[in-house]
Amino acid sequence: MVTYDWGQNALANPNLQREAREQLACGRHMQVLHQRSRKLRKRARPLTVLTAIAAVTMVIAGCDEALLEAKVQAKQASKPSVAGPLRFPLGPQPQLIELLLDTVSTAGVAAAATTPPGAGFSGVQARIQQATDEAAGSGAALSVAILDRRTHELVSNGNSQIVGTASVAKLFIADDLLLAESQGRSTMSPDDRQALDVMLSSSDDGAAERFWGQGGGDNIITQVANRYGLSSTTPPSDGRWWNTMSTLTDLIHYYDMLLDGAGGLPPDRAKIIVNDLANSTPNGLDGYPQRFGIPDGLYAEPVAVKQGWMCCIGADWMHLSTGVIGPDRRYIMVVQSLQASDDATARDTMTRAVKTIFPNGRI
Repeated sequence: MVTYDWGQNALANPNLQREAREQLACGRHMQVLHQRSRKLRKRARPLTVLTAIAAVTMVIAGCDEALLEAKVQAKQASKPSVAGPLRFPLGPQPQLIELLLDTVSTAGVAAAATTPPGAGFSGVQARIQQATDEAAGSGAALSVAILDRRTHELVSNGNSQIVGTASVAKLFIADDLLLAESQGRSTMSPDDRQALDVMLSSSDDGAAERFWGQGGGDNIITQVANRYGLSSTTPPSDGRWWNTMSTLTDLIHYYDMLLDGAGGLPPDRAKIIVNDLANSTPNGLDGYPQRFGIPDGLYAEPVAVKQGWMCCIGADWMHLSTGVIGPDRRYIMVVQSLQASDDATARDTMTRAVKTIFPNGRI
């Protein structure tokens, strides 16, 4: 698969890195950085650079008053925005910005470790590339990774960059809560259990906020990352759960260990999470459609999914579709996109990508 070497791109230039650091202040400086990122898109569209730039934009989005879980009202195609009061303004996060700039300054990106596809993945690698190219033609940066848990084959388009998790971080919140309950360190009332179910199946932000505060905030991510060996998953530098950072491979690793019981969560508690994801509702509790990507793309397979979305990262919608696939939970898939469009177009891009990779609606 194509591995993007961005040695020829401007962000690998030490002088531009210096300028970028100086321009991470709010207001006019953030706009300058975003304009440069858009120019890079018009050149070679290296996906890793795109997402790193987008992540930098997201974590300083307090200048832009970006939203978590932007609502259905965001309909403007040129630069989506959400009507009404801004619920979650994001503040500058210097440590994470520095981390992302360091990531951008490396000489290249190592190719994802994959083994030759077996019968179940016949032709998938080529179709992943096709989906990536088609998404780029629509102005979207696409990242894809798929694991066959039986053969341990991992196929991807080679993008191993840091991604914002948005509501997918609710998996970690639920995992920590259920482990504490199983060990007798906390109790769950019937109302708590119902709230957890709705948090996972209908992406309830209110429940996530409550459990995040009760569970120790950032410490939740640290503990889960340690238990599952998620080396690239880090707590949000601003304390807001939706800014938890991870990678596609870490998310696949999490699901794999959750299903195997290797992450420390007892099987009966892990089953609660998987069952809630299998009962994912067509819309989130806030009304946002959440069948984009895996659910509508793999329409002929039983799936258990956790979706994430937010706007705006610069001018882009971010959508993240994750989950386990098949009656025996054999496959794990993670798809992420960044696209400057209205929300419906961005969701459709995700679904079309999955359908391109699996045109019959099944793996």
